[in-house]
Amino acid sequence: MINVIPADKRHFSNFGWLKTYWLFSFSEYYDPENVQFGSLRVFNDDIVEPGQGFPTHPHREMEIITVVLDGEITHKDSMGNSGVVKAGEVQRMSAGRGLTHSEFNMGNEPLHLYQIWIYPGTPGLEPGYDQKPFDPSLWKNTLFAVASGQGHERAVSFHADATIYRADLETGVSVDVSTSESRKIFVYVTSGDVVINGKPVAEKDQARIDRETALKIEGATDASFVMIDVPNVDE
Repeated sequence: MINVIPADKRHFSNFGWLKTYWLFSFSEYYDPENVQFGSLRVFNDDIVEPGQGFPTHPHREMEIITVVLDGEITHKDSMGNSGVVKAGEVQRMSAGRGLTHSEFNMGNEPLHLYQIWIYPGTPGLEPGYDQKPFDPSLWKNTLFAVASGQGHERAVSFHADATIYRADLETGVSVDVSTSESRKIFVYVTSGDVVINGKPVAEKDQARIDRETALKIEGATDASFVMIDVPNVDE
């Protein structure tokens, strides 16, 4: 089953300094029918203005992956990590038993990022951190794992049976995905338009896919998207 959710169904919040689309229930937005998708709990599409950000706040029992598309984010946490995550880089925090951190856009341009939360496979882990830069050529006309708990060596590691991929497809180019009924596949289109098993998915649309065994994702135009493969756990 492929459920395509149009862009205008995302929950939008405008805080002035932050413009954000919440694809799942988050903060004051709560929809009991839209809390998670398998072990995927949060997908936020954020734009943060220069000089603004998120003051120190806590997390626990979550794998938190930040994908920076444009600009840069300055990060500091209670584990002693401090630094900048730039466009093309991916950061992971394993909140585990608990941590605090802050994130600010100290650059001169708006910061565009995706923040993705996935439930860990094991509770009570020691908090941890990982960060890697990637060249966008790595996902040109292919799926490339940028963060994974499934043993992709070049990816940022995390503690869940899941993988986050990026892809930039030229018009007419397709990728094949083997999956199973024990998995769920989530696709969010950053730009352009794709077709998934014959179903059109436009820019900023999302596709939530389960009970499929094979997918063909084709660029209807030049297109960029994120794909997340997660266990089909009880929601």
